[in-house]
Amino acid sequence: MTERKPPGVPFGSWVDKQIRDAQGRGEFDRLPGAGRPLPDDMSYEELWWVKRKMAREGLTALPPTLALRKEAEDVLAAALAAPSERIVRTIVADINAKILDMMLKPPPGPPLGLKRYDVEEVVHEWRERRRAAAE
Repeated sequence: MTERKPPGVPFGSWVDKQIRDAQGRGEFDRLPGAGRPLPDDMSYEELWWVKRKMAREGLTALPPTLALRKEAEDVLAAALAAPSERIVRTIVADINAKILDMMLKPPPGPPLGLKRYDVEEVVHEWRERRRAAAE
């Protein structure tokens, strides 16, 4: 499609003709995804391709402190659902090390706003939940 639109021809008619000619040459045959519906996440956004690439690569756009907050919430839930006290202690010790590391560094984004979890308190809550579930 290197030719230019001739003067006096409406743009819509010229584009339609280009599409019809390309269809006639078979340039739209056997395209990837042909015959399948468009993905639901195709809403118009300027950087849709960046978001799709980040999702595919497992990347996040969150600043490190906010990512750690989210991870801490998820880890606490995992600790409270853990099958043994030893695993609870290991999970909490690991996230506490990450929180302490982030607390000792200059903040790369918004303030962390977290404190380390009290291992004994988490273990106590874990025991209470186990006891309540057993009753």
